[in-house]
Amino acid sequence: MGTKKSVLALVLVVIFMIGASQLQASSDVQTVSPDEAVGMLKEGNGRYVGGAPKHPNQDQERRSLTSSKGQQPFATVLGCSDSRVPPEILFDSGVGDVFVVRVAGNVADTDETGSIEYGVDHLGTPVLVVLGHSHCGAVTAVVQKAELHGSIRPLVANIKPAVARAKAMNPKLSGDGLVEEAVKANVWQAISDLFRSSQAVRDRVKAGKLKVIGALYDIESGKVAWMGPHPEQDTLIAKHAKKDHKPEKEHGGKKQ
Repeated sequence: MGTKKSVLALVLVVIFMIGASQLQASSDVQTVSPDEAVGMLKEGNGRYVGGAPKHPNQDQERRSLTSSKGQQPFATVLGCSDSRVPPEILFDSGVGDVFVVRVAGNVADTDETGSIEYGVDHLGTPVLVVLGHSHCGAVTAVVQKAELHGSIRPLVANIKPAVARAKAMNPKLSGDGLVEEAVKANVWQAISDLFRSSQAVRDRVKAGKLKVIGALYDIESGKVAWMGPHPEQDTLIAKHAKKDHKPEKEHGGKKQ
């Protein structure tokens, strides 16, 4: 009898977990369009900059709703870990509104890409914003070839191609001017890396379910400048889509 009760309890737990996952998995149920989602972010930033934030969805009712019904964010944001760049605040959003992935230098390596795929594919957010910012320490460190230690070195390795591109495109620039251009290039680099490594992102963009755009946050004014889609988006997606149906090989515990 004890064994039967244990089995029944396990079955009930599995059923509950499946039900909960169905509530949260909304990849094919979008409540707003990509353009509407971008508009909501722009409006939120406008309120923040204008000194009139609404601080929406931050009460007990919202906490209870997202606890019982799951999360349905309208945007995914890849941003920098910099403490001066909090996406939920600068977009004047609340609990369950924005799915945020933060890492120094807003790079898109394996962990960030997996987290982004959860946001755009599993939760079905219609927009993904890669958010760079002024005076980014990670980008500045690469531009200045600063001495780095520990795990910071492999982290900022993701930024080096962007800095190289900024230098090539602006051979006469140096100092703050070069850092500014490298920050912009780094946003494009992260988006390019996402298109290269994530079939889920590519598929949703091609299906018109996802808009991927770059943006820059000014840490002094609070304003977000919108860069739009990657200028080579279609080319990048087509290039990397060729491998979508090829089997991936395991090497050293990682898929190549």
